[in-house]
Amino acid sequence: MEIIFSINELQEVAEKIIAENPHKVIVFNGQMGVGKTTLIKALSKVLGVNDTTSSPTFSLVNEYQTNDQQNVYHFDVYRLKSEAEALDMGIDEYLYSGHWCFIEWAEKIPNLLPDNYSTIAMTSAPDGKRILRLS
Repeated sequence: MEIIFSINELQEVAEKIIAENPHKVIVFNGQMGVGKTTLIKALSKVLGVNDTTSSPTFSLVNEYQTNDQQNVYHFDVYRLKSEAEALDMGIDEYLYSGHWCFIEWAEKIPNLLPDNYSTIAMTSAPDGKRILRLS
């Protein structure tokens, strides 16, 4: 699936992504500043998270709960120096929990990802819109 969108269409984009029934582990690829965290906030809202969401840049993972008691985990592993650090924080338990796991900078932990996951690749278009590819 490919979507070209502007920031004011973010809610609809998040709804379309969830409607595509992606794997519960989703990796987000794209340059810094392309809107990965902003999209994850919108996805969390669509899933029923009412808490304020933010980037887990310093905590590595933020945990949220939906209205129907599902867990949503948002990872930013940019600061990790090795996959061993991710294992030390217990990332494997999160990834195999059956809950939603949104991972920014997953290229830092390629050997830890489950066999089945979805990928969202985001790029900037010249007109300021974003191009999203879900696979």
